[in-house]
Amino acid sequence: MRDRDPRSEAPRADGVLLVDKKPGITSHDVVEAFRRRSRIKKVGHTGTLDPLATGLLVLCVGKATRLQAYLMGMEKTYEGTIQFGWATDSYDAAGTPAGEPNPVDVTHIDFAPLVARFTGELDQMPPQFSAKKVNGVRAYELARKGEVANLTPKRVTVYEFEITKVEGSTAQFRVRSSAGTYVRSLAHDLGAAAGVPAHLKDLRRTVIGNFNVADAIHFDRIDDTPPEQILKAPQFQSLSEIDLPLAKLRIDWSQQGKLMRGQGVIMTPAVPVKQGELLALGNPDDQLVVIGEVANVLREGGPCEVRPKVVLAG
Repeated sequence: MRDRDPRSEAPRADGVLLVDKKPGITSHDVVEAFRRRSRIKKVGHTGTLDPLATGLLVLCVGKATRLQAYLMGMEKTYEGTIQFGWATDSYDAAGTPAGEPNPVDVTHIDFAPLVARFTGELDQMPPQFSAKKVNGVRAYELARKGEVANLTPKRVTVYEFEITKVEGSTAQFRVRSSAGTYVRSLAHDLGAAAGVPAHLKDLRRTVIGNFNVADAIHFDRIDDTPPEQILKAPQFQSLSEIDLPLAKLRIDWSQQGKLMRGQGVIMTPAVPVKQGELLALGNPDDQLVVIGEVANVLREGGPCEVRPKVVLAG
């Protein structure tokens, strides 16, 4: 029997890879590039960036793909530039101008009270050029045919919205928001509030949860770096290294076995917890094995029942 060439086999890896996406490509392009280069089939990402945007994309590899749904829900931080003077149909620079481009000096505008109107919990209307589905059809597919999708507002939270610099017809900003927030809608709506049409000129995602773009590998390096090196680089975090914004608790082997079978366990956390709270549970080998949910607090400050939400072991 012919021996298998080890070079044709995909390396074994479970964890997350932090990638700094460049402009002009989709988030799916990043996933496919790493999948092709590494020969690892199970790869996903934790939140789409538009082709125009750059910055942090968290790739889930191997068993860490089970974390995708959870990681997609983490808050995100963006930096970018708003162009005033004309709006576009997509609310960003990739769209068609809604009128004659006419840069307008906005240095005289007091933006503080305006951005305050878009801070906190908002009912935000998604752009017509968005991936929202209407009767099973993406809104952008309808928009490309000149049809208007019947979209409904979505409840989002903008924790911080700050204008950091105003120069001529542009304003630089920083936004920290809940998952699902359309930053280009914020740019469009801010222009409307200021009485000057506007669109998102550029955007960069810098933070997702505890992950920072400063710790990411640039997309261009994926093609010229051997996958074995990438998976050993600081930009890759194994299941035992993933820094989740959750309280971390140690479980024993017996508890791990029960959780892997879908059973709940009784444990006494060292820190106070509340019902519905998610916990990162690691085994005696310090490997993250389960994202657990507090199903019932039996006694305040005492034992609680934890049930498996995401099982990573096995």
